[in-house]
Amino acid sequence: MTAPESRPLRLLFVCVENANRSQMAEAFARRLGGEAVEAWSAGSRPSASVNPKAVAAMAELGYDLSAHRPTSVQDLPPGEFDVLVTLGCGEACPAVPARRRLDWQIPDPRDLDPEAFRKVRDRVRRQVAALLAEYGCARE
Repeated sequence: MTAPESRPLRLLFVCVENANRSQMAEAFARRLGGEAVEAWSAGSRPSASVNPKAVAAMAELGYDLSAHRPTSVQDLPPGEFDVLVTLGCGEACPAVPARRRLDWQIPDPRDLDPEAFRKVRDRVRRQVAALLAEYGCARE
């Protein structure tokens, strides 16, 4: 697959709380895709804040999630996304206009110890990198 030639690839990562996996996926997509990607994340029932474990795990890799806030799918920019990736929200994931839909079965790391949380973080990174590579958007 190739990225749209005239604009950045529009990606959306959705989970229930938008406090762990989808936040990390958005950060990885922005970092790994650079200007070739516009990435967002949202939740069907967003929590009040990003999980401190996610902030700490991403800080280990030089990503600062401390200023990020969970977003509702109702607050997304208008228009169709090129790819919608759901991360374990099942039927709680609302319909969002997208050309392609993927469901990544990645466990929610919310209650995991730091080492297990890192494994989930690293899996999210690998899957984001593979998705970007499919579209020729990976720069790392």
